[in-house]
Amino acid sequence: MSRVPGRLPPAKLTYADYVGLPDDGRRYEILDGELEVSPAPAPRHQRVLLNLLRIVDRHVEGRELGHVYVAPIDVILAPTTIVQPDFVFVAAARESIVTERAIEGPPDLAVEILSPWSDRRDRVAKAALYARHGIRHYWIADPGARALETYEAEGAEYRLVATHEGAARACTMLFPGLEIDLGRVWV
Repeated sequence: MSRVPGRLPPAKLTYADYVGLPDDGRRYEILDGELEVSPAPAPRHQRVLLNLLRIVDRHVEGRELGHVYVAPIDVILAPTTIVQPDFVFVAAARESIVTERAIEGPPDLAVEILSPWSDRRDRVAKAALYARHGIRHYWIADPGARALETYEAEGAEYRLVATHEGAARACTMLFPGLEIDLGRVWV
């Protein structure tokens, strides 16, 4: 990339820029200083989100493991990285990262429900950011493929632990004793 004399490189956006964005119904995130704008999720996305969220939240709440938070909620991973995963889990021992303004630090789990327009961003850009910023567990739910992929951090990258498809029953190391009936998620 050639540099134009007298012209500074574009500044990375920060949380201060983020809070100044308009409240216009769009979903804004800042990924490594770059603004990302998403349309509202489709009904199928929201149905899958709600179904998976209910299952996980009942398990977490019933065992007092921590709290589940659903978008829109700001997760500040760095001054130039503010994301809104579809839902996150913060373990009870780490609740201090939840402040009046946001979740300020990596949650224990981030979950993204894929939309046709978000596939590459969620699988590549957000996965890289989440791993690099210390989110230990990442799940991707793909309503079109009827698949739940579970990942665990290995250093600054994720390792695919399992892909659960169709009406399978998914279990994860993060939540011992939780069995997710995927037949109830995709309906």
